[in-house]
Amino acid sequence: QVQLVESGGGLVQAGESLRLSCAASGRIFSINYRGWYRQAPGKQRELVAAISGAGSYNYEDSVKDRFTISQDNSKNTIDLEMNSLKPEDTAVYYCNARDNNGRSFWGQGTQVTVSS
Repeated sequence: QVQLVESGGGLVQAGESLRLSCAASGRIFSINYRGWYRQAPGKQRELVAAISGAGSYNYEDSVKDRFTISQDNSKNTIDLEMNSLKPEDTAVYYCNARDNNGRSFWGQGTQVTVSS
């Protein structure tokens, strides 16, 4: 089973930055999708940023000019650099990966809180 563990969340003020990291371990097959999602209280989980297996990038509109998703193959991590954070970015952030066998894997989440 693939294990995903998120880290890097915390409490920051508006305008500050955070870098989230998702470390993967276990039996990993070919990954064709990597992404970060978030879920605020009372809201549905939504896509924040993703990288397809083909290398294309996708961002939620409100974070497109502020967040950057990347992968570090040497460390087997998926990272999310978050710049110019806003209070509306407050949520639990989850890492997700999918392989070419159709399996989807989730981390347990890391809390990001942005104060005004």
